Amino acid sequence: MDGTETRQRRAGELGLRYTLSTGRLPRASEDGPLSVPESQRVSPKPLGTELSRETALSIGLQVIVPFMFAGLGLSGAGILLSYFQGKKLRGFSCELTRSPCGVFPETAFTLTCQITVPLLLSGLGMMTAGLLMNTIQHWPVFMEVKDLLTLVPPLVGLKGNLEMTLASRLSTAANTGQMDDPREQHGVISSNLALIQVQATVVGFLAPLAALLLGALSTGELDFEKVKLLCASSVITAFLAAFALGMLMVCIVIGARKLGVNPDNIATPIAASLGDLITLSILAFFSSFFYKHKALGPAPYHPGSCLPPPIFNSMGDSQSSYSRYLTPLVCIGLMALTPVWVLIARKNPPIVKILKFGWFPIILAMVISSFGGLILNKTISKEQYKGMAIFTPIICGVGGNLVAIQTSRISTYLHMWSTPGVLPLWMKKFWPNPCSTFCTSEINSMSARVLLFLVIPGHLIFLYVIYLVEGHLVPNSKTFVVFYLLAGLIQVTILLYLAEVMVRLTWHQALDPDNHCIPYLTGLGDLLGTGLLALCFLISWLLSEAELDGILEPASGPP
Repeated sequence: MDGTETRQRRAGELGLRYTLSTGRLPRASEDGPLSVPESQRVSPKPLGTELSRETALSIGLQVIVPFMFAGLGLSGAGILLSYFQGKKLRGFSCELTRSPCGVFPETAFTLTCQITVPLLLSGLGMMTAGLLMNTIQHWPVFMEVKDLLTLVPPLVGLKGNLEMTLASRLSTAANTGQMDDPREQHGVISSNLALIQVQATVVGFLAPLAALLLGALSTGELDFEKVKLLCASSVITAFLAAFALGMLMVCIVIGARKLGVNPDNIATPIAASLGDLITLSILAFFSSFFYKHKALGPAPYHPGSCLPPPIFNSMGDSQSSYSRYLTPLVCIGLMALTPVWVLIARKNPPIVKILKFGWFPIILAMVISSFGGLILNKTISKEQYKGMAIFTPIICGVGGNLVAIQTSRISTYLHMWSTPGVLPLWMKKFWPNPCSTFCTSEINSMSARVLLFLVIPGHLIFLYVIYLVEGHLVPNSKTFVVFYLLAGLIQVTILLYLAEVMVRLTWHQALDPDNHCIPYLTGLGDLLGTGLLALCFLISWLLSEAELDGILEPASGPP
């Protein structure tokens, strides 16, 4: 039925005086109104007379015949597919690249193999960082500026807030095909690297302020010269560490994708393997450099040091002509580069959204890590906490690595099989039963079991290596080992369950878990790890003291 007939019927239904036919247009009369010839007047037809001619039988006959031919064609396609299964068809072979188990089909064994090696490598890096921290805590700058110890967890935690988040975003982009095209890959990489430079610069400036505030609340003192030293050391450490680790993450994700390995399983542990060591090394070097050139008086100089000796003025102060302005210039210079990174990051629309709304998780995670740094600052110099500096990077790093892997995997799973704001039917509960998180056959539950299974063996290996290298600096009692393993297990269990909850909540709010969950979880991992580790040392010391008192008390009694 064409448009003209429709207008005719509509006019008849409305009771209009005249209804136009499909012929030529009527001519206007001299009086003004339109006149329609008698021959062109059409009486209205009742609506639906043509549609009523179709019966159920005619509709059935019209549908059944095409349906039967379509069924025969589908059956033939199924027979061909069954015949050519596993063979080449016209020069191409079919392989499964996506399944409910992830981008590549994974079993518990393959998942364990892919995670174990990067986790052990990251453990070696964290052990090296712990030994380095045990050494630098006795350097003059760390002895005088105690707030540097408070600054260590937030800066080291940047690998969780920035680099692990970057690795998770890149892994999700690679697994969902966003980096297959070279031009699109270049845009994704450049915008993400520019984003973490912006975040590192801002967080590197805010972290010392939080450390100084916590230090001032606990001691009631605030030194402006120390403020400049902390800010300069923190900003340049965050800037250089973010650049180095960001480039490393890009290479790992691209290489893993080409080798057919899931980047979610290896990118975040390898980021941690060098993250702690690089961050601590940069912080120790530049803080010592600024300390030797500060205007607070002569600084001790060691002939074997790689840094130049201080220059004394006529008053005996260790300051050169530029030392007064050195630390402010470093902060201003690095902050001045921020607009450049913003312009580069704005070329990618999803990154623009992170630039606008992604600051709260990073800053809150920094504050949470700062409380862990305060615990470290108050315990590291006491005798009953001897060895705290060595174990802190390990327990915090293991928990952060494992929960980052799980968060990245769940995020990739949701990006592949759902849309932001809509949870799958089997993930509708915001607060799932802990048994469903660890004890079901679902792929995310299986990966949680694998990660939890790796906690005890991993920590035992790290403990063994530490006792071989620096056994005289750490407790050697079985009680401490038992409590330490229990603390690591409790920490990872809590973090894995919270990862499941937080990913569901953020996805329901149409937020990307890669950007909003990992900072919270790694910051909480630092706080839980430091607190539980301090509790292990305290309990071990109290039990050893009680045992020693029980031995000495009978000996001091009457014969």
